[in-house]
Amino acid sequence: MENILDFLRAALPWIAIGLLLAVFAARGAKKKNKKEQTEDYGTEGMCLGMCFGTAIGTAFGNNTGIGISLGMLIGLAIGSSIKKEEQSDDPKE
Repeated sequence: MENILDFLRAALPWIAIGLLLAVFAARGAKKKNKKEQTEDYGTEGMCLGMCFGTAIGTAFGNNTGIGISLGMLIGLAIGSSIKKEEQSDDPKE
């Protein structure tokens, strides 16, 4: 059982980074085909996810690498699902 946990601790950051790159590639391909681009909070979600992942990874056994990679992945998923609303240039509103 210890060998399996060692393998997961070593492979999990690489798997999370691979998934993150796949999401980036899919988002880039989707935006090229779509004329009207919608904005989302993907970048902000990744930043917050990285901060929270670092804190949680450090708090639970000094797994900072796993915390950062999983935090970025979860933050991107949550941030991408929240769409930005269009802001008008009219100062009265």
